[in-house]
Amino acid sequence: MPQSAAASTAAQTPPAPDAANEAIRVTDLHKSFGHLEVLKGVSLTAQKGDVVAIIGGSGSGKSTMLRCINFLEQPTSGKIIIGGEEVAMRSDGSPANRRQIERIRTRLAMVFQQFNLWTHRTLLENVIEVPVHVLKQPRAEAIAKARQLLERVGLADKADTFPAFLSGGQQQRAAIARALAVDPSVMLFDEPTSALDPELVGEVLTVIRDLAAEGRTMLLVTHEMKFAREVADHVVYLYQGRIEEQGPPEQVFGNPQSPRLQQFLKSVH
Repeated sequence: MPQSAAASTAAQTPPAPDAANEAIRVTDLHKSFGHLEVLKGVSLTAQKGDVVAIIGGSGSGKSTMLRCINFLEQPTSGKIIIGGEEVAMRSDGSPANRRQIERIRTRLAMVFQQFNLWTHRTLLENVIEVPVHVLKQPRAEAIAKARQLLERVGLADKADTFPAFLSGGQQQRAAIARALAVDPSVMLFDEPTSALDPELVGEVLTVIRDLAAEGRTMLLVTHEMKFAREVADHVVYLYQGRIEEQGPPEQVFGNPQSPRLQQFLKSVH
């Protein structure tokens, strides 16, 4: 029996399903890069308003899982359901309907480790790009909303500034404003503070904490354990492409069952 079986059944079991209230359901997700299998059958459910923190060591498959959910990476196999709508996939995991993917992506906003802002555009131009050119919002309406969002993340006075003239923390807050501009049903955060200097981490976590308090549905890959414990409703620990343990934060952090999770938490404290 594998070591992970030592974890209690309760620690391994996802929350009870509530189909009408589901934001995301991932079932038996696999992803291989050539002969390297990175995800080995991951299943995950997030209800509307849930904050799900995904933790684990480097190479455990955390970022790959997020990228598969919005098809930045093509899954090898599995099932992905967003807001009750199943993504049509061929037998090799490729999307069967590109238009469906494009439509679903407008409901999934991703915030990356490296900000991914367009460097040749001001913050305001970054925030209005998708609403104007993809969602076909009137430009004046998109600009008004973008200014509100930049104010909300503390960047109202930087609307006409280019990313190169901002700190990493400011760039990441701008990236969050850009993600919010499409009014997403789910936000995906891929280690949003990992590229930041320590003194800038707090300003980004404050914005994410405020979003959580609003009841936004979020999947958050993070190495900030204290933050995950305070903000998440549910915590998932990935180890070598599998969910080793999951549960409410007080259980995962306060009474971990898996020896691997116990060792991981010791290593990050």
